[in-house]
Amino acid sequence: MPAACHWCTMHDSGDRPPAYPYPLHPQVYPPEADTYLLLRAALAEVREGDRVCEVGTGSGLIAGELSRTAPLVATEINPHAIAAARRLGVEVIRTDLLAGVAGPFDLVLFNPPYLPTEPDERLDDWLEYALDGGETGREVAVRFIRDVGRVLSPAGRVLLLVSTLTGIGEVQKACADAGFIVFMVAGEECEGERLMVLRLMRDLCRAGESGSGGWRCGEQR
Repeated sequence: MPAACHWCTMHDSGDRPPAYPYPLHPQVYPPEADTYLLLRAALAEVREGDRVCEVGTGSGLIAGELSRTAPLVATEINPHAIAAARRLGVEVIRTDLLAGVAGPFDLVLFNPPYLPTEPDERLDDWLEYALDGGETGREVAVRFIRDVGRVLSPAGRVLLLVSTLTGIGEVQKACADAGFIVFMVAGEECEGERLMVLRLMRDLCRAGESGSGGWRCGEQR
């Protein structure tokens, strides 16, 4: 069992989260409030036997914990973050989001970079990949939303962390445009913003009305 995993499961979410068990490279995003919120939501969502993918695993904290419950693979572009996640026993593919990943997965997790960032504010370093959400704060999230259906099993679910900094309504619209229905499953206030975890699932009513010969919304299956 990865060294960091047991304390994640035993951690009482009402207490201050424990420190990450290893020193992290300064170019790796350390576990913060958004990390722990997504972790709690993921622990409540994952089912035994789910095939799980965490996109942009960062330090590997969430993936390391979930890998105790279900088969899991993670993706990450930052080589320093990959080294940290592998130290926790996480299987990591180095890629940009889901590029080159086939699936299918029953559960996909993503805590995207969501800070609105102007071009002249960008830094040429690896940590930028964990922070820079583009000028709207949602550019990476929207790119993910448009592609994740490709690797999702028919009844698969997505947990996506979002912030009020990114425009929740616009994120929900991007989900609907990509054929997903959205539920909020967790949320908390954090330093002037609200963090939320959204569960995305395929809109089966829309799929049934697409003329593909499948069932239609309202029909018995």
